[in-house]
Amino acid sequence: MRESESNHSTPPPPWWKTRTGAAFIGFLAIAAFFLITEHQAHVLGALPLLLLLLVCPLMHLFMHGGGGHHHSGGDKP
Repeated sequence: MRESESNHSTPPPPWWKTRTGAAFIGFLAIAAFFLITEHQAHVLGALPLLLLLLVCPLMHLFMHGGGGHHHSGGDKP
């Protein structure tokens, strides 16, 4: 074996490309499928609450006129 071959080893593949990572992702996909199908009423019942939690921060950001601009009456002559 040459010296240059031993110094330049290839990095290990990302974890999701390994057999263990693929099995773990498959397990998570199956678990998510059964969790959603068995608890569909609970998931759909929580959907309005999740939408409300998403809309509140967005309304706060956009309803304040872009933020950072504080208009006070004392600046005008």
